[in-house]
Amino acid sequence: MSREGPLAGRYPAVAVMVVAALVPYLVLSAALTPILPIISRDIGMNLEEANLAGGLANAGYALGTVLSVQLAQHLPQRRMLIVYATVLVIGSVLAAAATGPVMFISGHILQGVCTSLLLIAAVPPLVTGFPPGKVRPTAVILNLCIFGAVALGPLIGGIQADSDGWRPLFWVIAGISVLALLLVLATYQNVPPADPTSTRSPVAVLLAATGCIAAFYGATQLLTHRDLNAATLAPLCAGVALIVTLLVQQFRARRPLLILRPLTSTMPVSGIIVAMSAAAASVAAIALSGVLLTDRYSPLKLGLLYLPEFAGAVITAILFAVLFTTRLLHYFALFGLVCLIAGIALLIGTLPPSTIVTLTATGLIGIGVGASVTPALFIAGFSLRNAALQRVFAIIELLRAVSAFMIAPILLYIATVAGSTPESGIKIALWISLGLAAAGTLVAVSLYALGGLRPPTPSLANWFGGESAWYSPPLFAAVRRGAHRPGPPGLEEAPEAARP
Repeated sequence: MSREGPLAGRYPAVAVMVVAALVPYLVLSAALTPILPIISRDIGMNLEEANLAGGLANAGYALGTVLSVQLAQHLPQRRMLIVYATVLVIGSVLAAAATGPVMFISGHILQGVCTSLLLIAAVPPLVTGFPPGKVRPTAVILNLCIFGAVALGPLIGGIQADSDGWRPLFWVIAGISVLALLLVLATYQNVPPADPTSTRSPVAVLLAATGCIAAFYGATQLLTHRDLNAATLAPLCAGVALIVTLLVQQFRARRPLLILRPLTSTMPVSGIIVAMSAAAASVAAIALSGVLLTDRYSPLKLGLLYLPEFAGAVITAILFAVLFTTRLLHYFALFGLVCLIAGIALLIGTLPPSTIVTLTATGLIGIGVGASVTPALFIAGFSLRNAALQRVFAIIELLRAVSAFMIAPILLYIATVAGSTPESGIKIALWISLGLAAAGTLVAVSLYALGGLRPPTPSLANWFGGESAWYSPPLFAAVRRGAHRPGPPGLEEAPEAARP
């Protein structure tokens, strides 16, 4: 396939392709809750199988971040994009046409895996493959794709549940996947492998696969098993241990797949902590509030109550496009965490929350997530060369997915077993969620102070020229003796990752 597609190099077409590739699964991940009972009734799926479908699909999403980087090093990247989009279509059709649990679960897992494969393969080239003037609209697209789609999920699921159906939504998702495949073909360019000389890392992929599957399987078991036992705790603990082992192994490797050493300076570590804490706290808070309000509202009305979350994502996407080339980017991420904390605190203060409180709280949570996670990604990415963005994006998305999709089931379990009433149990779990957001805020701010860092302005000219956008000091540089300025980010520690 040496010929270019008719829309190759056209920014609008590539941007629409990215949107069509990411939106289907991200919408479904938040829309499934109100329609899972209907799906289960229609295809004979029990509650445990329904939870397993969502859990393993999320595990596939987390795994895909690592797998995509490995495949990109040794295989033609745009050809692989065609493969990912094709399998996404297959998975979407399987899920939409499912007549039994195995068919539905298999299709939904393929949707999760292929979405993250497409995310890591398509989004970084959209950022770095066009002139710097296109970065602003890309920032808006990235925010709206990842967080706007998730924020719209409850409303879309509520609309579908209100009509007592689910297949129309899944067929629409399948149609969008077909559109994504057509646009991948239309924008095709013959892009070679990123680095064919790089070391293959089957151990990293195996650790990621077994760790994610075990951890997410164990987490989903908490949703259907009130009593803790070895069958539940063993896979959860083993999965977390394997993911930690993956990070340690990659940190110590001479030629790693995931670049971790260059990310261990002040700003990247702060950015990763912000992304993880904001994702975990927000997903858990929305899930917990949904449990509390499900019996009080119809699925459609409940979906409407979460609509301000989407409005918050839109507002922050616009503000982010304005601020991300200034030093205010750092304060914007802090502002997002403060809004997230305020939204969760508002829910805690009025249980069960009134309509006005819920609308206000979900709006604050939407602003909080949109203003914190994507800025955190760029704070980490700007600290390394742009050639490393794909790998930076992969490690952050892996950690964000594990935090967001694994913490929520754990807190839902805590809500069912803690407290004397369901309401008190949810309140305890919400306090934990608020604590995660507050801890992330305090740690990130403290790292800046201990690093002696004043928030700098990113230099896009340097970043697009092959250098880092700013200097990120070593961890605790202001308080430890002998701290020194490192060499070019990513060059000493991970030459493959930083090679232009």
